[in-house]
Amino acid sequence: MYCVGIDIGGMSVKVGVVDRDGNILRKGKVVTDVAGGAHKIVADIAGLVKELADPNDRDFVGIGIGCPGAINSATGTVDRAYNLNWENVQLAELLSRHINKPIKVSNDANVAALGETTFGVGRVYTDTIFLTLGTGVGGGIIINNKLYEGNESKGAELGHMVLVVDGEPCSCGRKGCMEAYCSASALIRETKAAMERDKKSLMWEYSKTLDEVNGKTAFECSKQGDKSANRVVDNFIKYLGEGMLNFANIFRPQAIILGGGVCAQGDYLIDKLKSYCKMRNYGFLGTPRFDILAAQLGNDAGIIGAASLIYSMM
Repeated sequence: MYCVGIDIGGMSVKVGVVDRDGNILRKGKVVTDVAGGAHKIVADIAGLVKELADPNDRDFVGIGIGCPGAINSATGTVDRAYNLNWENVQLAELLSRHINKPIKVSNDANVAALGETTFGVGRVYTDTIFLTLGTGVGGGIIINNKLYEGNESKGAELGHMVLVVDGEPCSCGRKGCMEAYCSASALIRETKAAMERDKKSLMWEYSKTLDEVNGKTAFECSKQGDKSANRVVDNFIKYLGEGMLNFANIFRPQAIILGGGVCAQGDYLIDKLKSYCKMRNYGFLGTPRFDILAAQLGNDAGIIGAASLIYSMM
């Protein structure tokens, strides 16, 4: 038994054949031809799926798709995906014209959450929160081993919980969202501001110019004891920790799993978050504590998570 997981991105679409244990047996990718439109992209995806798996094979049990944007998983429709220029694209129906298999579609952050809980670092838990810290902040919620998507599958926009009323502008149009403080973009913004204030900071030696600043700059210099870098990292931990504690209060997960480029800091990041949460009544007195973990599946999370959409239905 196997299924196909499809991870649609703005630059490329990754496709993999995934077995019942979450192992990727074969995989490939195709360029996302945004200019060609939805029909061209779907045709390209179908062609790659057929290269990797035989549509007539009885062991091929279905196709799961993770896609950015606002998704209606009940209908398999992409209501809106800005980076693909899609609106009201009936993705599952379009792909079914090429391949006659059960097809399930969900938001890309949701499928990453499902993949990490089903086959990744969260596989020993039944209730988890997943946060991906990249250009923005995405999220996913798993309750009793099931993906929680909310009304019309539009829930779990965890990055758009407001942490600071009237705070930093967010890409969503609001102000003070978690994304505006806890994304890699926010980390880079604050790193640059700190460097401007402190021309003697080690961060100038690490990045040379403001254009070379990345999500590692403050963390790597903080490890060397740079005071300005320490302040940037401490503030980042503060906002991320407060957001995590808020989610703990609402959902009482067993674990919060962190993914995205920032998590390449590994234990240095995770240990700081654990200390922050513990100092502020980690889990609160008399209530369950939650584990804080770095995601395990890396670049394959989208493929494996998309395949998990099919396996979770069985």
